[in-house]
Amino acid sequence: MLDALNGMMLDMLAAIARKGYEDRDRRQTQGIEKAKAAGAYKGRPQDERRNAALTKMLKDGQTWASIVAATGVSTSTLSRLAKRIREEQD
Repeated sequence: MLDALNGMMLDMLAAIARKGYEDRDRRQTQGIEKAKAAGAYKGRPQDERRNAALTKMLKDGQTWASIVAATGVSTSTLSRLAKRIREEQD
């Protein structure tokens, strides 16, 4: 009997925690959308100097692995910059 009550209590607390998380996430999304509409939210600015150096490395033909090892940037950053280079060439 006590195990059933404990299980029910844990299920109830988990549901309350999940609802709280979803409410916070929804409100944050609404706040970001409102700030973007007002022009106050622009996201983190790009590091132009770093991106220029990475673009030069990519254009010089260095491998992604060597760039990541040398600079510590993520492969997603390199992918975004490589895509930008391809779009400029087209």
